[in-house]
Amino acid sequence: MNCNRRQQTLILLVISLTILFIALLTGIFMPEKMCEINLSQVKIAPCLKHIFGTDWLGRDMLCRTLKGLSVSMEVGIITALASCIIAVMLGVTAAYFGGKVDSFIKWLTDVTMGMPMTIFLIMISVLVGKGKKGIIIGVVLTHWVHLARIIRIEVMQLKNRQYILASRSFGKSGFYIMKNHILPAILPQFIVGVVLLFPHAILHEAAITFLGFGIPPDKAAIGIILSEAMGYLNTGMWWLAVFPGIVLVFIVRIFDKLGEGLNFLLNPTTAQE
Repeated sequence: MNCNRRQQTLILLVISLTILFIALLTGIFMPEKMCEINLSQVKIAPCLKHIFGTDWLGRDMLCRTLKGLSVSMEVGIITALASCIIAVMLGVTAAYFGGKVDSFIKWLTDVTMGMPMTIFLIMISVLVGKGKKGIIIGVVLTHWVHLARIIRIEVMQLKNRQYILASRSFGKSGFYIMKNHILPAILPQFIVGVVLLFPHAILHEAAITFLGFGIPPDKAAIGIILSEAMGYLNTGMWWLAVFPGIVLVFIVRIFDKLGEGLNFLLNPTTAQE
């Protein structure tokens, strides 16, 4: 049976979401004892029993990678949702009210975009006490700007459409117009924004944690795993960095494809192909 592009995209989306949910739930519900130290199994190269090998403390690297990936994905999901909510609030407010409100939000956007991203993230993370909380707050406060600009432009175009002008002429309140006309119209941008923001969030989480300003070393996270692996690569334990790195890139690419697929399905000009 031949499938059109829309059906192919839907199939790919289902497969991608299934892989992501399996990876997330496996890490969340994995017993802690599977990542415990086992000094009788130290420095084992990848084999059938330990597919990703073991580290210098005998911990199974596949279990650590899945556990760390679930932590990174939790942070990515929370930060992507929170950042996009802020972007929608600021973008809609700037476009709908205009004037000084719009000027202030545009200035705030320009200031945030002008900051060196990594340095700004580290600074925020340190100020709020590092750890998972620091990473979440840092990413949320720095990743809303691009979507906010898109939402602002979209709402500025929407508020001059005939059906919104007609609704206003019939005496409908600004809240009614916002709830029934503007927010439903920008929902596709919000959904795609959340999905596309996730890879940036998870990579920044891994980078900040790798540098030592994120999740503490006693927790399993991809950034910590890669950071610890750097000290053992010169001993020939290449699998400590290679497999977790590949898994991280694979998950990020899945989200990229997921975002592209959603954009294709939600875009009126391509959804019927």
